[in-house]
Amino acid sequence: MGQYLEIHPDNPQARFISQAVAIVRSGGLMVYPTDSSYALGCHIGDKAAMERIARLRQIDSSHNFTLVCRDLSELSLYAKVDNHAFRLMKSLTPGPYTFLLKATREVPRRLQNPKRKTIGLRVPENAIAHAILDSLNEPIMSSTLIMPGKEVAENDPEEIFEQLEKHVDLVIDGGPCSLEPTTVLDLTEGDPKVLRHGRGAIDVFDHIS
Repeated sequence: MGQYLEIHPDNPQARFISQAVAIVRSGGLMVYPTDSSYALGCHIGDKAAMERIARLRQIDSSHNFTLVCRDLSELSLYAKVDNHAFRLMKSLTPGPYTFLLKATREVPRRLQNPKRKTIGLRVPENAIAHAILDSLNEPIMSSTLIMPGKEVAENDPEEIFEQLEKHVDLVIDGGPCSLEPTTVLDLTEGDPKVLRHGRGAIDVFDHIS
């Protein structure tokens, strides 16, 4: 049975953050808040935890997992990005955006889209997520918590725990999140393309067809 931790959304308690990080490092699967919606997260190198996410969400191998990072300094290790794309990302982070980029060889193949060799990266603006990332000292492998048959992400941590306490190792209650997912931008080639319009504004991309 999973644990349930109430963590302050603005001033996360260090002892609870340490518990969450220990669970992730030991191969656990957690539900945690972001600046868009609640998400499933695990250690970047954990194949078994990734397979648990796939079973839970009923997604196939074409699904793009996202590496959630604390800042863009970790970017070059996992993704190939030109100067134009980097400037755009810098202007939009932290925030509710996911950037689809070409993966480097450092990214395990199982985390990449098998056909396009791409990976999603994001830098959320959420105190709990940042505290976990700072303590973990590496990205979190993540996927939005959208249950099978539903179109929107889960938002109520108590309801999430009732549904998933036997399927995840930790549910973090950080208060309600947005019901909207991130805005997804494809930066793999040429001008950025909006693949999904979510919480992040796209008025700066009005010139893009």
